[in-house]
Amino acid sequence: MQYTQNDYLKMIDSALEEYIYSVKDGQDIVADAMRYSIRNGGKRIRPILTLEFCRVCGGDPKAALPFACAVEMIHTYSLIHDDLPCMDDDDLRRGKPSCHKQYGESFALLAGDGLLSLAFETLTKADRVAVADIVRAVRTLSDFAGINGMIGGQVIDLLSEEKQVNYATLHRIDKLKTGALIRSAVLLGCIAAGIQDKAILTAAETYAENIGFAFQVVDDILDVVGDTATLGKPVGSDAKNAKSTFVSLLGLEECQLLASRLTENAILALNSFPTNTAFLEELAKQLAVRKK
Repeated sequence: MQYTQNDYLKMIDSALEEYIYSVKDGQDIVADAMRYSIRNGGKRIRPILTLEFCRVCGGDPKAALPFACAVEMIHTYSLIHDDLPCMDDDDLRRGKPSCHKQYGESFALLAGDGLLSLAFETLTKADRVAVADIVRAVRTLSDFAGINGMIGGQVIDLLSEEKQVNYATLHRIDKLKTGALIRSAVLLGCIAAGIQDKAILTAAETYAENIGFAFQVVDDILDVVGDTATLGKPVGSDAKNAKSTFVSLLGLEECQLLASRLTENAILALNSFPTNTAFLEELAKQLAVRKK
């Protein structure tokens, strides 16, 4: 069965509402903060990738929903923490007040922690996936979200503040901070379908690495040419903070060419899959020309 992006969005949003359950012992403000941030969901690219990669690998996307929601919880917790005054100190997230502006710094910090913990609880609720594959999923997500992945990228990013870093360092930051979670999303989709074939898993990672890299390059472009109303977050902050970006290193035109080349590489990687990959091809193209 073929699914549209809207089909997946409805499935993901409905499941997230179910997994973020209510609490009754006075700690409901943190659950409210978690829900507030999850509902301000953006494009849901990562969980959509999980569901679609499960489908192209021959699985049922509905079986992968707990995995998809877990990835989105990790992503959302990282955004809550990124926006905190001790990190990027951003007041807006997708056009709404950041979690710490809405609920206060302490509760925002705890909301992020709550989503991180809930993500791994949610992974274990994939009752249509073999137990051995749930274990693979836990190992994969914890690795890519931890110090070898997303958190590691954030650390290098912080250490690079107010410094002029080279292309290799910037690429390393992106590969960990942004790319690692996208890679985990596609791998979890493959795992939910029971895939063990290394060639298929490598092709999935190649697709993810290229769209993840392109995503960050486009982000850097939009910080220069975008506007706050469209993006839903402040623009020009990279230049204001004297932060090295792909645009500052390569220039706008070269970055636009780079995003196109990366998108082509991602689409080529899909040749390894025997089923229809038109959805993933179109998604890669959309991400390369997005305006927000």
